[in-house]
Amino acid sequence: MAITAEMVKQLRDKTGAGMMDCKAALAESGGDTDKAIDFLRKKGLASAAKRSGRATNNGIIGHYIHMGGKVGVLVEVNCETDFVARTDDFQGLAKEIAMHIAAADPKYVRREDVPAEVLEKEREIYRAQFAASGKPANVIDKIVEGKLESFYAQACLLDQPSVRDPNVTVQQMVAAATAKTGENVTVSRFARFKLGETAE
Repeated sequence: MAITAEMVKQLRDKTGAGMMDCKAALAESGGDTDKAIDFLRKKGLASAAKRSGRATNNGIIGHYIHMGGKVGVLVEVNCETDFVARTDDFQGLAKEIAMHIAAADPKYVRREDVPAEVLEKEREIYRAQFAASGKPANVIDKIVEGKLESFYAQACLLDQPSVRDPNVTVQQMVAAATAKTGENVTVSRFARFKLGETAE
């Protein structure tokens, strides 16, 4: 199937990928736009992984105040250059993440940030739930690890499904931004304030 300039333009508008990448994706997928988008996402996530070691010393503090000033969020989103930090796309990402934090109330940025004692306590609770089930220890261990994945998806920002699109995690949103900007994009830290809450 002949790949037209119009098809390439439509795919570029949908994905933000480069013209040549869009043309190659359409050629690879036989002109099927949905398959081409999947192809670009896989390629983008692979190239995002390659960039993940690069230093991110620029970025912005995204912020969001929920209607009526009852909940407020500050989040530090980083990239490699000031040029990318000033783009509308990057600033939009920081705002989107801040709004997500306001709604989803994560406790940690990434699973590596969860203290070991918190994880151990979760494991103990899950083991206790299945202690009387009569299941073998190795089966219970597998169940416990599965439950921990659910814990991460609730407690860790990057593991959480986006409140706007539950089919995409915040980590995938960040990886898509990395693919689109060509720079390593990371979330460093956040603070969420709710009126009347006292510090623990």
